Amino acid sequence: MVTVIDNPRSPRVRAAAKLAKKNQRTETGLFLIEGPQAVAEALHYRPDLVIEVFATANALDRHPALAHAAAASHVRVETVTDAVLDVIADTVTPQGVIAVCRQFALTLDEVIARGPRLVAVLEEVRDPGNAGTIIRVADAAGADAVILTGTSVDVFNPKVVRATTGSLFHVPVVVGVPLATALERLRGAGARILAADISGDDLLAVRSDGELDGSTAWLFGNEARGLTAEQLALTDRAVIVPIYGQAESLNLATAAAVCLYESAFAQRASGTTSQH
Repeated sequence: MVTVIDNPRSPRVRAAAKLAKKNQRTETGLFLIEGPQAVAEALHYRPDLVIEVFATANALDRHPALAHAAAASHVRVETVTDAVLDVIADTVTPQGVIAVCRQFALTLDEVIARGPRLVAVLEEVRDPGNAGTIIRVADAAGADAVILTGTSVDVFNPKVVRATTGSLFHVPVVVGVPLATALERLRGAGARILAADISGDDLLAVRSDGELDGSTAWLFGNEARGLTAEQLALTDRAVIVPIYGQAESLNLATAAAVCLYESAFAQRASGTTSQH
């Protein structure tokens, strides 16, 4: 007989629900993953981080592989009612599966030691959706790391985690590093620092100059203010993604996707692919 947790006020349920708040995540070193796809990615790539899984009976019926993957990694799966899941979930319409995980991140030293060829650096990126989507894009483009400076959104914010759709467990992530330190170390490792900014040169011209072929770190700034003159001074060249139609601007994550993929294309065309 399967025991079902049906009390939304039980201590374990309340403890998990509190992880929606940054101070609780900081205090406990834990965070939440929501949705069957993201939980499946965590169980596949980093099962050592998964502490327990909460799932409704219907969700377990729809995704039987989740229970098998959890059992294979000795991760406890708790069957809960919809009411209990609603208390834990960050979304309005949860998908029936939530996992509690240990926080993790690489150090800047570890990333530099790997000889990164393509890196995304986020400075003052505050929107969780943008940050999570850029991590997902970086993963798709074969980037070696994503660095979130101390002024950017918490990477373990539930909305960031959800927007990565599991890519958080694929691409190395560094958090809390000062911008100047990150760029200095990346430049010392041979990377050219390019800033995505409206003051920059046309991306097509930069590509034509052959500046995307080598090791590159792309810097992306705040959604509303962009990058300051001081921040731009830390880079080698500013680059703008041209707009050929009538759109007023591009969303930050969309612009980041164009920049990262242009570098990925150029590096592969020149035979210098990423090592990640």
